[in-house]
Amino acid sequence: MPYNIREMTMSDWDDVKEIYRLGIETGNATFEYNVPTYESFTANVVPQCTLVATDESGLQGFCKLNKSSNRYVYRGVGEVSVYVHPREKGKGLGDELLKTLIQRSENASFWTLTAGIFHENSASIHLHKKHGFKEVGVREKVGHMQDGRWRDVILFERRSEVVGV
Repeated sequence: MPYNIREMTMSDWDDVKEIYRLGIETGNATFEYNVPTYESFTANVVPQCTLVATDESGLQGFCKLNKSSNRYVYRGVGEVSVYVHPREKGKGLGDELLKTLIQRSENASFWTLTAGIFHENSASIHLHKKHGFKEVGVREKVGHMQDGRWRDVILFERRSEVVGV
């Protein structure tokens, strides 16, 4: 089933918020335990790299690129997030979203993309590795879950082959 991938708009927020909430519920997608406001969610995004995927049934997934820093020297470094509605898992949507995000990030002059992923999120680890992300380390007990558990995050990085070479 083909997906239409386009930039996210404010009118997409209710659907994006629901997919994000479902990700929170898994306990393995984010440290967040409440869905943020639209303003908070979009405060640090790169608009042309904040995308949604739709089909005839509606919005099925999203991805976004947050600026890593406002410092000029890091202007080409961003942090990736990819979320797919559970009903679409295993259908290649994450692959399409991340591939499109990488292309758009390079068009926006990003030379390094990063991702922090929980060990338990094997699907996300596989997806990122498939697209050239390499494991560069582990941040041990970097975040504290609402239930009191400390969590490690595997750090991944992808260096552009066309920007900043």
